[in-house]
Amino acid sequence: MKKVIWMLLAFGVLFLLPVSHPFSPVTDADENGEGKKVYFIPIENEVERGLEAFIRRTTNEAEEANADHVIFEINTPGGRVDAAKNIGAILQDLEMESTSFITIEALSAGSYIALNTDNIYMTSTAAMGASGVINSDGTAADKKAQSAWITAMKSAASSKGRDELYAEAMADAEIDLPEYGAPKGEYLTLGPQSAVEVGYATGIVNHRTSLLNNLSLANAEIIENSPTLAEEIARFLTNPVVVPILLSLASIGLVVELYSPGFGIPGSIGLASLVLFFYGHIVAGLAGYEAVILLILGIVLLIVEVFVPGGILGLIGVGAMVGSLFMSTDNVGHMTLSIGIALVAAIVVSVILFKTMGLNKGMLRHIILQDATTTEQGYVSSVSRTDLVGLEGVAITPLRPSGTAVFDQERLDVVSEGGFIKVNQPVQIVKVEGSRIVVRQNNEIN
Repeated sequence: MKKVIWMLLAFGVLFLLPVSHPFSPVTDADENGEGKKVYFIPIENEVERGLEAFIRRTTNEAEEANADHVIFEINTPGGRVDAAKNIGAILQDLEMESTSFITIEALSAGSYIALNTDNIYMTSTAAMGASGVINSDGTAADKKAQSAWITAMKSAASSKGRDELYAEAMADAEIDLPEYGAPKGEYLTLGPQSAVEVGYATGIVNHRTSLLNNLSLANAEIIENSPTLAEEIARFLTNPVVVPILLSLASIGLVVELYSPGFGIPGSIGLASLVLFFYGHIVAGLAGYEAVILLILGIVLLIVEVFVPGGILGLIGVGAMVGSLFMSTDNVGHMTLSIGIALVAAIVVSVILFKTMGLNKGMLRHIILQDATTTEQGYVSSVSRTDLVGLEGVAITPLRPSGTAVFDQERLDVVSEGGFIKVNQPVQIVKVEGSRIVVRQNNEIN
């Protein structure tokens, strides 16, 4: 119990980590941009809902500080379409001028994010494009999803006065642009020279100083921003690959704990996995505390089910726990897959433990009856009266075929071997089978 309390206190501190981050102003001395504020916001690694929460927070803070310009330093291979669209909507709503500075690559969802800013600058080795939609298993998305994404790419380009054709070619391999290295069957990827040529990039710069000079912001107040520890953790924990791993660890840990004495390492791992799952999703803005309350309610109902048999409370508890997981996602399909993986893992581990350890270990020993009444301990389920075989007596009731007979002044319940035997007829016991005493009429005995 002490382990559980200390672990919950530790994760309570984790939940209280601040989700805001103090900015560190750095001033560049030059002639341009005097008195203006410029916010630098990094967009790195995969595009997912944790990144969306970070972009939402930092852009809100930039607007509250009356910033004049926000620059997104982009280096991403892409990521989730839903997160990219949400980030695009955030950028479209900005009241200040925005610039994308592509340092290495802005592929797939990254190119969509860049297209939603007012200006795009690239380093001499950067690239943007290759924005086809694929599923998590690497296969091409269905036509409906592809069509919606192509439309979104074209809309992002046109919203900032850029030619839709090249955004469409980035997402649709059927567009034939061999002059830019994208013949039919290939997604368009633009290098810096090509991006400038088609009007997607405003210029080519290799470092911030050149970028700020081009934007006439060399002497502006530069405000750096980076994800907080809480946001970094949330980005990792909400990754589509990490979610099924966390749920599998939670299910396996809790199953193994059932076969372990006391509350130890397996249970701690299971509980920690659940806490991390909900912590990451709460920080990322995917879940609210109502989901955590529903989870706790489900766990309580499962515990109560142990002491109040019937099954109804247990089913409601499982339903509440599953419901809390679905409340913590915006992608029902992926959550269904993650829960399915966790369920299969739990079943496999349960079968292995059952075959190797049985049901007399851990917490299960408290709910499984282990005692047995054996003959060696003096318990007898029924008295065997084999000593009665051969005794002669008289039927005192008709045997139809069962009735009562007297043997040496002892009344016994008997059953005739064959047909009907009248009252006061002589009978003899011919067989004893447990509590069943079989007789036959005496004149039939040879």
